[in-house]
Amino acid sequence: MILVVLYIATFVIFMGLDYIGLTKLIQPVFERDIGPLLLENFRIGPALMFYAFYVGVLLWFVSWPAVTQDRSLLWVLGNAALIGAMGYGTYEFTSLAVMKDWTWQMTLTDVTWGTCLTAVAATGGVWVARLVG
Repeated sequence: MILVVLYIATFVIFMGLDYIGLTKLIQPVFERDIGPLLLENFRIGPALMFYAFYVGVLLWFVSWPAVTQDRSLLWVLGNAALIGAMGYGTYEFTSLAVMKDWTWQMTLTDVTWGTCLTAVAATGGVWVARLVG
């Protein structure tokens, strides 16, 4: 039961914050630099697949060990930030390396956002799970 609460709490926090971040931080930068390449309406299926898997990996490596081994929220924050930097950095730095119109601003904005988003969502999810369980 606590694992379900942990997953749902992390997923909801992640999605809520990412909606704000994507619309206020990421979208303006990406529209300016690669606007013609962006879809008018994003594809929800691939996005949900990514988010569901990403949160699952986050739980596997950070949140569930924090709950079962009674790790501090600061431990969760730091380790989740590493997962976020690795996950978002993989995409962004690969894109910067191989795509001609990709910019450093796009890369740094998204990596910073993904790192913070992952850290906050995981920490919030663990906090909620501890409150419930």
